[in-house]
Amino acid sequence: MKPERIPVCEPHLAGNEERYVLDALRSGWISSSGRYLEDFEKGFAAYCGAGQGIATSSGTTALHLALVALGVGPGDEVVIPDFTMAAVLFAVLYCGAKPVFVDAEPDTWNIDPAGIEAKIGPKTKALVAVHTYGHPCDMDAILEIARRRGVRVLEDAAEAHGARFKGRRCGGLADIAAFSFYANKIVTTGEGGMVVTSDAALAERARYFRNLCFPREGPRDYAHGDLGFNYRFTNLQAAIGLAQLEGIEAAVEARRAHARLYNARLSGLPGLRLPAEKPWAKNVYWMYGVCVEEARAGLTREELSARLLAEGIETRPFFKPMRLQRPYVERFGAQAGSYPVCDRLAREGLYLPSGTGLRESDVERVCAAVRASLKA
Repeated sequence: MKPERIPVCEPHLAGNEERYVLDALRSGWISSSGRYLEDFEKGFAAYCGAGQGIATSSGTTALHLALVALGVGPGDEVVIPDFTMAAVLFAVLYCGAKPVFVDAEPDTWNIDPAGIEAKIGPKTKALVAVHTYGHPCDMDAILEIARRRGVRVLEDAAEAHGARFKGRRCGGLADIAAFSFYANKIVTTGEGGMVVTSDAALAERARYFRNLCFPREGPRDYAHGDLGFNYRFTNLQAAIGLAQLEGIEAAVEARRAHARLYNARLSGLPGLRLPAEKPWAKNVYWMYGVCVEEARAGLTREELSARLLAEGIETRPFFKPMRLQRPYVERFGAQAGSYPVCDRLAREGLYLPSGTGLRESDVERVCAAVRASLKA
């Protein structure tokens, strides 16, 4: 008999999602206008401590739209982490700009502020700070460098709904931010994303480009002033999002409770490095990631993953370095330089089941299987 499957992450829909979606259906407002869309944009932006929200069709389009709002275009350079999700790389390439990579911090796995300044040059237009797996970046250090060098900062908070840096929520810390509401995110609408900012001019540009660059004022005469995008978000999705927003603090606490249990059960195992939480950070543990050091653990990341899968437990490997991705290499060639932390994370990193709806017994079962695998 096969063991019960524990998914790596599944959406958690435990509030008013069904009621709000039915209400939106019955109202007839199912496309890119409606009460739920307006309330979700305003509510989510306010939750982040930002002035305005512009909902989009995905987290990737939110990143692209934010870069476009910042004026990033052909000939520009954008500093990004080498260790991140491919959407960050792709958004820069969509703009016709060149990504410039920075290695990760060994403990938080975020972009290393110590490596940023050397990567800023005369063509640098923006910097993307990705709050990896739910742990905030060191925003004071990043913003100090960026302000001194005249570079705009985009937070990629796709994995960090509700995370805090020195008491302030991610998404309201820089010039502009991008979120994802994909099915595995802490707040989900199935697909979708949002740009948030307190800069009125950036918000206006984002809204303009999101909607095919229709005229900002006056009648819709189908005269488009720029090359725009159809990155719109629907009222039906926003109905789900508003219900999710109502439960966000409970979802964050659930993920943190899972992490506390993982930490207690997995601490001290040889060759297993657990995720960090800096004293100034509130990590929301979007994914609970571990690193498997083969020499000390006695098995590889892949071997641990296979043993867990045999017990019905799903895992996922960490991201592969962006500098090695084909869309980058084909355009710009091999990236020079050393990125030892990113390479180690790509080789050793594995995240364990992390969904909001996990039961305590699920986490206990995962921990028992990890411990048994390492002992074996």
